Amino acid sequence: MKYIMAFVWSFLLVTMLNYVAGSIAGIPHFDFMSGVIASVVLGAIILVITSTMSDEEVADY
Repeated sequence: MKYIMAFVWSFLLVTMLNYVAGSIAGIPHFDFMSGVIASVVLGAIILVITSTMSDEEVADY
């Protein structure tokens, strides 16, 4: 379930960012596919980073 939600959230946030940044830059049309590609890449990066982290607690010194 965490994999699905990581891709859902990355899709929503990257698509929103793509739309807002395009509107600010004055781009005449919204490019949906660039947002989808960027969100898949971002989701994969997030999943790789979280899989490399350990689940153990950090020792308190």
